[in-house]
Amino acid sequence: MSEPTGKYSITMPRDIAEAAKARSGPSGLSAYVAAAVARQIERDNLNELIQVAEAEHGPITEDEIQALRDHLHQARQQQAHNEANAA
Repeated sequence: MSEPTGKYSITMPRDIAEAAKARSGPSGLSAYVAAAVARQIERDNLNELIQVAEAEHGPITEDEIQALRDHLHQARQQQAHNEANAA
């Protein structure tokens, strides 16, 4: 069952609205905009978590960021390798 919805009126630049409408596909503009807003809320929440963590533990260094990127890259490669072997 889907979540309850509400009807809202929003204002946005016409070119953005037209581009969104063109990309929205069969799910429609409302679903496209709702997904975009949901992604922005996730980003805002992550930024808040980062601010709390940095306030408690200090700023994240470029070396730490690169180490995490390397770890993610290795995990993706391993996943692709495992999927190829399973096929």
